[in-house]
Amino acid sequence: MVKALLEDLVERVFGAQAEVQRCQIHKRRNAGEHVPERCRAEYDRRLRNAYAMSSYEEAQAALQKLWRQLCDLNPSAARSLEEGMEETLTLHRLGVPPQLRRSVSSTNLIESCLATVRHVTRNVKRWRSGGHIARWVAAGLWKPNESSAA
Repeated sequence: MVKALLEDLVERVFGAQAEVQRCQIHKRRNAGEHVPERCRAEYDRRLRNAYAMSSYEEAQAALQKLWRQLCDLNPSAARSLEEGMEETLTLHRLGVPPQLRRSVSSTNLIESCLATVRHVTRNVKRWRSGGHIARWVAAGLWKPNESSAA
């Protein structure tokens, strides 16, 4: 349901040609919760290796192989991995270089920005105008840049 709403929103805002990259870290975590404890380390290693592969075809084949094995081990884990699996490989399919892929293949960058904005704006009691909101959001987004430049 949520996925369909997000896809509809992305298409309405950016058009039918928009590409979506699902967060690989969340995929690992969410599907891994269904994997039996005794198999989790191996599952995680294989999933990380698949996402680290250079070519889209190799990564896709590795994920498909892991999915087939999970079908026998735990169907819930297999369903979780399968749901949106292709979208976890969007950057591979587009040929994004591995160094850039590492930065944008998860939502951590966005979540970090949002957390910083929440922290910076936590004490604001009354928002006076759109400009006031924009200044505080800009201050929140500027803060990480100051600390990383030092």
